[in-house]
Amino acid sequence: MTQAVRVRVPATSANLGPGFDALGLALGLYDDVEVDVAGSGLSIEVSGEGEETAGRGADHLVARTFRAAYDRLGGEPTGLRIRCVNRIPHARGLGSSSAATIAGILAARALHPAGEKFTDDDVLALATRIEGHPDNVAPCLAGGLTIAWETSGGARMTRMDVSSRVRPVALVPDVRLATERARGLLPDTVPHADAAANAGRAALLVAALTATPELLLDATEDRLHQSYRAPAMPESLDLVKRLRAKGVAAVVSGAGPTVLALAFRDGEVDSISAEVGTSWHIHPLDVAPHGACVQPIDQ
Repeated sequence: MTQAVRVRVPATSANLGPGFDALGLALGLYDDVEVDVAGSGLSIEVSGEGEETAGRGADHLVARTFRAAYDRLGGEPTGLRIRCVNRIPHARGLGSSSAATIAGILAARALHPAGEKFTDDDVLALATRIEGHPDNVAPCLAGGLTIAWETSGGARMTRMDVSSRVRPVALVPDVRLATERARGLLPDTVPHADAAANAGRAALLVAALTATPELLLDATEDRLHQSYRAPAMPESLDLVKRLRAKGVAAVVSGAGPTVLALAFRDGEVDSISAEVGTSWHIHPLDVAPHGACVQPIDQ
């Protein structure tokens, strides 16, 4: 039986404007997580983003999700060594917690003797239960553009390829924002006209991302969540407005405060950089066509 694996998991951007809690995009920025079940006890090393999480022990998200999946399959690992090389910024709206969740679950599936019984549907269901919603875990698992939804039988998703003309640009501030705080600003109800507008724009966004990027500016218009979150990230919403005024399809990435611009024209990445200035970290990225990847590590 394989005793150690490496899981590479992509960053993700959820919502994409109007697709609240449903649409997600996998991005070409990756965390690498190595898990070894040999020995005894628990050892966690973290380098890069989120180094401070190494001291959480059994509460570390990779350790927690690994054990949740392993318990589901039956039994306990004798010992657990986890090494994370993190590149996805934490608490910025780029799916760092979903990446850790998927990494832990897939490592457990790969290392448990009965892991082949745990399907991708099972992975999605468990990850959704841990995360609370499937919009980030779905693209992390499947890559590309995903639509995720929940039924009485659990979470479901479908995946699509993104037009090769679309180039995501993540604009990352230094400040962090907890998802719980951003969600806490959302109202319990919204006007019917706003909900109807978002439904139409979300449908249009699927077409824009997969076939007709010229529609991206209209397709990324949102009335459901971004404006309500402005008090928690005024600089992000100001940047979104300025970029959109220039014709750039910009949205808040996930719960923020990262801004995601969806470029597709020649020279558009350079024009985005000129508008943003030096107060944001600019990351032109590819769409990740594949989701999380698991590889055995030779001992």
